[in-house]
Amino acid sequence: MENEIFKLADKLKDLRSVKKQVEEELKFINKTIDETDQRLTELMISNETQSFNRSGTLFYLNTKIYASAAGEKKEELFEALKKQGYGTLVVETVNANSLSAFVKEQILENEDLLPNWLEGKVNVFERTTVGVRKA
Repeated sequence: MENEIFKLADKLKDLRSVKKQVEEELKFINKTIDETDQRLTELMISNETQSFNRSGTLFYLNTKIYASAAGEKKEELFEALKKQGYGTLVVETVNANSLSAFVKEQILENEDLLPNWLEGKVNVFERTTVGVRKA
């Protein structure tokens, strides 16, 4: 039994060591993916290329809108949402994904502009990345 305990202890120690190495490799791979995605996005935008096929894979520009409550304006944002009839978005806080989807919808309904009642209450930014899927 003691022998089995030592074997399992050694195995656990080795596995944790391997895990740490793999996590470091994954960090490097993720950083390289982000840098490559950013560079490809810049090139596609500068060449006005919305999408292209390569070796059976479709590469396409994908733009997402992100929104978050502006620094000191969170309570003001919650009150404005309630006043405009969107109080169901507010529980104790507003889910970031729900807020982003809502803001995107409001911008589309308001001729690609943030409605005045949201001005200064939310920070909005777009991020374009390259999507990849089988063609």
